[in-house]
Amino acid sequence: MNLTKEQVAKFKKLGIGTWCELALMIPYSYEDLRLHEKLQIHMPQLIDATVESVHRSANSIQITFFVHNFGHTVQGVIFRPKPYMMHQYQVGERDYYYGIIECKTGMCSMSMPKKITGIGAISPKYKSALRSDVMGKFIAKNLTLENLLHEGLDEKIAQELLKLHFPNDTVLRNKELSGDALAALKYTELFVYMKLLSAKRRYFESLVSVKGDYKEWASTLPFTLTSEQIKAIEDIGCDFGKNVAAKRMVVGDVGCGKTMVILAAAQMMLPHRSILMAPTTILANQIFEEAQKYLPHAKSALVTNKTKKVNLEEYDFIVGTHALLYRELPHAELVMVDEQHRFGTAQRNTLEKLVSSGAKKPHFLQFSATPIPRTQAMIETANIDVSLITTTPFEKDITSKVIHKADFKDLLLHIKSEIQKKNQVLLVYPLVEQSEVIEYQSIDEARAYWEKNFDNVYVTHGKDKNKEDILIEFREKGDILIATTVVEVGISLPKLSTVVIVGAERLGLSTLHQLRGRVSRTGLKGYCFLYTNQDKSQRLEQFVKTQSGFDIANLDLQFRKSGDLLKGASQSGSRFKWVDIAEDEEIVKRVKKDLKIV
Repeated sequence: MNLTKEQVAKFKKLGIGTWCELALMIPYSYEDLRLHEKLQIHMPQLIDATVESVHRSANSIQITFFVHNFGHTVQGVIFRPKPYMMHQYQVGERDYYYGIIECKTGMCSMSMPKKITGIGAISPKYKSALRSDVMGKFIAKNLTLENLLHEGLDEKIAQELLKLHFPNDTVLRNKELSGDALAALKYTELFVYMKLLSAKRRYFESLVSVKGDYKEWASTLPFTLTSEQIKAIEDIGCDFGKNVAAKRMVVGDVGCGKTMVILAAAQMMLPHRSILMAPTTILANQIFEEAQKYLPHAKSALVTNKTKKVNLEEYDFIVGTHALLYRELPHAELVMVDEQHRFGTAQRNTLEKLVSSGAKKPHFLQFSATPIPRTQAMIETANIDVSLITTTPFEKDITSKVIHKADFKDLLLHIKSEIQKKNQVLLVYPLVEQSEVIEYQSIDEARAYWEKNFDNVYVTHGKDKNKEDILIEFREKGDILIATTVVEVGISLPKLSTVVIVGAERLGLSTLHQLRGRVSRTGLKGYCFLYTNQDKSQRLEQFVKTQSGFDIANLDLQFRKSGDLLKGASQSGSRFKWVDIAEDEEIVKRVKKDLKIV
């Protein structure tokens, strides 16, 4: 795209880089600057008028106009006139004026008439970094069908967008965008975004391409992999067979068994080396233990801040925390990152660089237990391959319920009953210390009650340096764990049957789902109680009826009005002005097809 200096300067000021993006900056209103012979009441209208009389006072100017285009007298009123306006209206002068005409008992008036020079067309009004008239001229001169088609936009879509900038009477009459116009805006917004994502995607030659098999290994497991686990494993196997380095994200629900997908990937990579980075020592430990159990023929190593430095060259599968970034690592043909959102892009890139040299790259897999809406997963495929695991290896039996102050006695009876059954209970509080802003107790305020009335009560939170040791000790000996959302990701607690979340309405639905996912990890009957002081909460009521994390992600979107979940963007506002990720799956499919994104 060859742009002139002027076009480049305007694009820079508008913060855009393409004609399609310019087309998305539609007018917020239109002025009809054509002369009509019929009076249009309650609507802005252009008049061709001669000034018959002028009466000036301190706070207003009263003008009598004779309107030639429909042969009628109209009273004009300027309120709080600026000094320069005092001499603008001269008796006998004929000009064009624009404003809304109101008529009562045969008298017609126009408040704040605006003198107009350029007439004869419908004039779009813009809100942008450029002044409205400058923006209008820039668009009139440059926004053409040819420019939009040159960027690959579909002709019908382009024509719909151009109608909004060069409107006809139909567009002017519509109080809202037509269905076709809205669909064109959504399509173009996705087209621009996904084209940008796919342009950022870079392909590298892989260090190795392998045709690894997982089936023989899977047949030795004491359980059967789910069809979605198998689909994700086969996607990865297909990636490994190419001479292009894999770049795939595997997104699973809580307890979907993604550890087995990680182990299957390491198995298929043998005899080549794999490295996995996990966000916590507990998580790294758990995966290492699973590797020893289910990949006994592969030599596995664990790297944390506490482990001694050993020569890692002799290991097939290295599992570690971010401590990996500070060790000398051997070449690895596969790099995996678990809970990838807990690491910065720089950390993920550093790990990749540590194990590769030259232009060739290791295959790269990232795993996330935070389900995303299906539509978002489809959008992400412009930048990275995506596999979804929406089912769990066994049906979880969790009863979810919203509770209030009046339910506290029943909650205590439930907790005592679960402890008698040798099950464990998790109490999640919103804060560690007392706050005047939040109406719920903090950990510091609540712990005395639980420690006085129950045995084996453990307490931890995000700032606790010993939280991992406390969680491990609780797993072996505890009855009740009091915590903040620190336990949202991480430790497996096989005996945990109940979670109580205090001030549940303050948390996002995805966080609530992660916390609920801590219970019933081994088929135990589970309970999730959402404690709130609110009389009614539609969000929480919907949450307790919904089990799937992917459905929860969609609910979260609907309640947050498509708050942006895409990587690198803020959580509060949406990257999209027109697209609704919860609703527009069909448009995403069409854009993917048109951009030839597989």
